Amino acid sequence: MRAASMSDLKRTPLYDAHVALGAKIVPFAGFEMPVQYPTGITREHGAVRGAAGMFDVSHMGEFLVEGPGALAFVSYVTTNDPAQLALGQVQYSVFCLPDGGIVDDLLVYRMGEERFRLVVNGANIDKDWAHVSALAGDFDVELTNESDEIGLIALQGPAAEAILQPLVDVDLSSMGFYWFSEGHVDGAPGVISRTGYTGEAGFELYLPPDATRSVWDRLLAVGREHGLMPAGLGCRDSLRLEMGYALYGNDIDEQTSPLEAGLAWLVKLDKDPFVGQEALIAQKDAGLDRRLRGFKLAERGFPRPGYDVIYAGDAVGPVRSGTLSPTLGCGIGTAYLPAAARPGDDMSIRIRNRDIPGQVVPLPFYDGGSLKR
Repeated sequence: MRAASMSDLKRTPLYDAHVALGAKIVPFAGFEMPVQYPTGITREHGAVRGAAGMFDVSHMGEFLVEGPGALAFVSYVTTNDPAQLALGQVQYSVFCLPDGGIVDDLLVYRMGEERFRLVVNGANIDKDWAHVSALAGDFDVELTNESDEIGLIALQGPAAEAILQPLVDVDLSSMGFYWFSEGHVDGAPGVISRTGYTGEAGFELYLPPDATRSVWDRLLAVGREHGLMPAGLGCRDSLRLEMGYALYGNDIDEQTSPLEAGLAWLVKLDKDPFVGQEALIAQKDAGLDRRLRGFKLAERGFPRPGYDVIYAGDAVGPVRSGTLSPTLGCGIGTAYLPAAARPGDDMSIRIRNRDIPGQVVPLPFYDGGSLKR
């Protein structure tokens, strides 16, 4: 298959802003995206943990589900229970195949009694759209792919609320984690959501594409005195891995189930029928052969995805996610290990024919963030 050239890729509404800031641009999820700025990944990571960082996540996909059958449809295509959502609340969930494999992980927004927004991974927009469209026929719903009509900014870090509050017409202090409001950001209409992928307090702002750049620039200006930095994909990955958050294509995919991936809390097996339910019930009853586990290296090393993981003397599979943690100062990662593996067990990562020792550890790797649930 021919590799995509930069000319094949889409650009977000913030592409010119990234170029003006000197970002290193790379292909990601079909877009030209900033992996880091001249400050570097480590400083960007530190800014999010200690003050605030701002990410362009406009590559994410958004599907609108409307109609009398909206709740029943969303319940059928996701493993969690959207009937538990109040208006203005958000839920983390997954799409599954009939065999229990994960099509994608997503956020479900309850926009109204008969109106939901599904936020999916940018790399999976076309696949996810085909998946939900094929399942909609038996439901009284209308689906709209809004992905090209929305710009999305993530403002993350302990200073995020102080930076954002002067620019919005909603009371951020009263907004709980995984809740949202429809309002205005620096005069632009949008959705202000207390969500994020970093383990820090913060917000995600869904905006019209033609207003996204002005809001980005305004936030940078207001946030300067608070230590706000633009942040790229590199530190987004190290931040989310420190929290043990799954990344589609690494930790989860169509060959893994949510039960194996430590996402059983997203699977409501006793609700009305949903895609993958029977397979997941059978898997739970039979018992799991493997589970996604975290590990830390005891010696210096960078456990890159794909490196062999050695457990109980055997190569048991590849590193799924791995990095040198800026906060913890050691190599951390995830891998699927035999179900009997427990925190404290010895393991190792094979790096250039040398086995670097480590231990299985509980997730998250880091729990000192500013996020208050």
